[in-house]
Amino acid sequence: MDDPSTQAFLLAALTAGGGITGYARTRSIPSIAAGVTVGALYGLGGLRIRNRQAYGLEFALAASVLLAGSSFPRAVKTMKPLPIGLSVVAAFGLYRFGMLWRAQV
Repeated sequence: MDDPSTQAFLLAALTAGGGITGYARTRSIPSIAAGVTVGALYGLGGLRIRNRQAYGLEFALAASVLLAGSSFPRAVKTMKPLPIGLSVVAAFGLYRFGMLWRAQV
């Protein structure tokens, strides 16, 4: 589980699955659009990391920044479990991929 590509794929599944679940429960188009978009960024990052291609960490880090930018303010404002959980996922991604990117530069 220490492999960053596996972690990116796990975050892709969590975010895309969450977006699909949000759509299924509330018919919210923004939920599915955001979840699938962030999940696709994590998935693309994971593929590029696994294949040792350029910009894999950057894609995963960008997905984390995007997710953090949308979830942190909502978590602070509403204190509801879903935004808090998304914030935890984003914080993990920011830390993990940020540290790997920093070591690479």
